[in-house]
Amino acid sequence: MSPAVIISIDGLTRRFGNLTAVDALSLQVLEGELFGMVGPDGAGKTTTLRMLAGVLPPSAGDARIAGIGVARDPEGVKPFIAYMAQRFGLYEDLTVRENIDFYADLYRVPRRDRPARLERLYAFSSLGEFQHRLAGALSGGMKQKLALCCSLIHHPRILLLDEPTFGVDPISRRDLWLILHEMVAEGVTIVVSTSYLDEAERCDRVALLHQGRMLALDAPAVLQGQMDGRLFAVTAAEPHRARDLLRAHPAVLRAVLFGELLHVVAAPGTRDADLATLPGVRSVRAIDASLEDVFIHLVGEASTGEAAA
Repeated sequence: MSPAVIISIDGLTRRFGNLTAVDALSLQVLEGELFGMVGPDGAGKTTTLRMLAGVLPPSAGDARIAGIGVARDPEGVKPFIAYMAQRFGLYEDLTVRENIDFYADLYRVPRRDRPARLERLYAFSSLGEFQHRLAGALSGGMKQKLALCCSLIHHPRILLLDEPTFGVDPISRRDLWLILHEMVAEGVTIVVSTSYLDEAERCDRVALLHQGRMLALDAPAVLQGQMDGRLFAVTAAEPHRARDLLRAHPAVLRAVLFGELLHVVAAPGTRDADLATLPGVRSVRAIDASLEDVFIHLVGEASTGEAAA
């Protein structure tokens, strides 16, 4: 059987005065899916999650969560979800255990169910040995794990996470993603926003957002395979000068700096040798597109279309 649709978004829009933060967003999330909302600051990720969580009313459109309309009944969706904002409300003068107990009280988790749930949360977060430590004394990664434990104490069907790994060290980032995959394996539906394109490749499907609009939606591998043209990694003695020369080449669709490298999108049929003869170019090799390459390419196409309009 195909997974059921658990979140359905139809024309969801949010305006702040003259600014349209989310512009007629429409998509569906399947039950048990790890779904990513991906884009830079200002893409509309946080605003979308706040509307889904029922804490921000939409200006137009609606979303249905477990069959309940968010615009009409925002309180009705809350028993089905846990929403972890970028600045989750941990109490730094309470211990790890006291924070979890506090959220268990808020969610009215029966006391008879708490020991087993705590044991499970401590097992995957590795916070058990720190349960008596003040939350304010935890590292950034441990605070995020604690926030996740507080969100999960009532066994929600849907988890809404707003950039949970922002500012977290690489090891803690990896641990948090392992936890998310465990939760999905247990049937939890997760919608996570991130500006890290490498992280987004871990999702089942992603919506690429830019300035409140959706550029594309599909599995990361599918999006990477649909990129037009050929992609090359180019090294050069003077990367900025080489970028300008490459952009003037008739076969080049786009040239973007990636650190000291240049990622160059060229027309189908372009060979390494076609680019290697440019002044200052040291090496050219064909590479597979990352999700970041796809996103930059789509943003460039959207900007070109807007300029033409």
